[in-house]
Amino acid sequence: MEEQGEYIYTIPLRDVKKAPRWKRSNRAIALIRDFLRRHTKANYVVIGNSLNEKIWSRGAQKPPSRVRVRVMREDEETVRAELVE
Repeated sequence: MEEQGEYIYTIPLRDVKKAPRWKRSNRAIALIRDFLRRHTKANYVVIGNSLNEKIWSRGAQKPPSRVRVRVMREDEETVRAELVE
């Protein structure tokens, strides 16, 4: 089912607890970008609309504790991350 260049990751977001309450969703987006840069060796990570809405669905103070992401490589340096569900 997985095509070449398409992967599914479960990204833990437990480190957002180290950020102030009002910055936690911003921190979650940064953690997703860092995780995907490390695991895909890409320089640019594009966060899809569905993933962004999932992170911000409960506001800035309560992002989800983990998220499942489908990652597709657009070119050598860019990957796109979308929500699996």
